[in-house]
Amino acid sequence: MSNDWKLLICLVVGTMVPSAFISWWVVGWVRKRALRLGLMDLPNDRKVHTVPIPRGGGVGIALGVTLTFAIGAFFVWLLSENWFGLQSLLPESVVVHLPGLVSRLGPFAVLLGGGIALGLLGLLDDLRGLPWQFRLAAEFAVAAIVVYWQNLQLTAYIQIPWLTSLMSVFWIVLLINSFNMLDNMDALSSGVAAIICMMLTAMLLLPGGDATKQPQLFVSAMLLTLLGALLGFLRYNWPPASIFMGDSGSYFVGYWIAITTLLSTYVDARGSTPHAVLAPLCLLAVPIYDTVSVVLIRLREGRSPFQADKRHFSHRLVNLGLSKKQAVLAIYLATITCSLGALLLPRTDLVGAALVLLIVICMLFLVSQIEGMLRRGPGDS
Repeated sequence: MSNDWKLLICLVVGTMVPSAFISWWVVGWVRKRALRLGLMDLPNDRKVHTVPIPRGGGVGIALGVTLTFAIGAFFVWLLSENWFGLQSLLPESVVVHLPGLVSRLGPFAVLLGGGIALGLLGLLDDLRGLPWQFRLAAEFAVAAIVVYWQNLQLTAYIQIPWLTSLMSVFWIVLLINSFNMLDNMDALSSGVAAIICMMLTAMLLLPGGDATKQPQLFVSAMLLTLLGALLGFLRYNWPPASIFMGDSGSYFVGYWIAITTLLSTYVDARGSTPHAVLAPLCLLAVPIYDTVSVVLIRLREGRSPFQADKRHFSHRLVNLGLSKKQAVLAIYLATITCSLGALLLPRTDLVGAALVLLIVICMLFLVSQIEGMLRRGPGDS
């Protein structure tokens, strides 16, 4: 077995397995105690479930990621100090990255702290209910802190640092709210997030990408850890769901995916595939489209963009005649289709990239046509 495969196996096992187990255990613990904790999602005219369902599963997702990295940071420190001669047990391809990993632990703690803060904000909203103005202000505050403290820059070939920093802040807030709004059916937001984690990891690690750089391995570890936590949660959230992730989960998931897209390297050192910077838009096309379209519908109707309703694409698919599970699977398929385009962008020329983007646009146009047809239906007259 080559060193590259050994490294990949170590990466997958060391990230997904512990995060999945922690998430699975914590979500199960929260589910059993949700009533006592005040974490019950009651049915109303804006929701698709008809009986009270526990929420707060996002606590398991956040802890799955946080505790896995806490354990990982401890072992990285032990390995870097070569306690008990542990380095001799690892492939050389892993050992060479230890100094770089140690140097990134401090900055990473800031990024993880931002996710924890947003998870706590969401948990407080699940428990008490917070004004949308306060939640949005807190999201911008956390996003601004991590962007300016860690100097995160959205790769967009714009040589204006203040503008790219501002765009980065808005990108984080957009994805936080996208996954929050997408969390409207069993396994929808968590499943779409899992697909995106898998596809972005594949983009970073598959041959033809730029997987040899240590930051790419670190970002892949972030994605795989979240993927494991999502799979642990999906054990309980798959239809019919026995627990929802709640705002604590959707905030954390949206933030984590936003951070990984900002940290990822899409273009090689020669800059031969500059169009690859559009990969995040392909990966996240469906969640972003759902958010933008719903906000526009609400504004057109003179309502707050943060007023929950049944205007999402998933609801419209159900109105068309699909079951809830079929609607979720249809959105999975749309996400996979757009994400496959992201995998091709770093591996094709400009003409190929244009064709990829055309496919994604056609997919979104198809979605908009279905939405438009339903909007003109008798139920919306």
